[in-house]
Amino acid sequence: MIEIEQLTNSHLESVNNIRLAEEQVKFAGTAAEFLLDGSETTHLHVIKSNDVIVGFFKLDTSYPANYRFCPEGSLGLRAFAIDKNQQGKGIGTAAVKALFSYLKTHYSNYGSIYLTVNCKNPGAVACYQKGGFEDTNELYLGGAAGPQYIMRGKIA
Repeated sequence: MIEIEQLTNSHLESVNNIRLAEEQVKFAGTAAEFLLDGSETTHLHVIKSNDVIVGFFKLDTSYPANYRFCPEGSLGLRAFAIDKNQQGKGIGTAAVKALFSYLKTHYSNYGSIYLTVNCKNPGAVACYQKGGFEDTNELYLGGAAGPQYIMRGKIA
């Protein structure tokens, strides 16, 4: 069973143990970088599978202010990552699907959620599409690791 929770101090040790494949770090960053990025507008979350923390992500409430393609009243999804030892089991897709239910309950004042995903990361693109995101058929060219697809999901 997949659960999503906002990060608490009790999660820190488990999050620090999450490892990504080396080629994925350029897309999502490390667990240590993730933990340093929480703020009033960047909400840190964990992904649990059968009560074990297997991943993390950020919800960015100021995403529209930083990305022209994201309209007001939308959220941004950043640094979505699943531990390398848990990949290939459907957990990522299940977590994306669970994210939409979570957003409807905890972020119901937002109408949609946006993300960018590197064009060189087809596994992530497929995961987001299977989970409920749609490709906007636009590219974001400001990414440090190259061009990125812009994807959108409906919350409401």
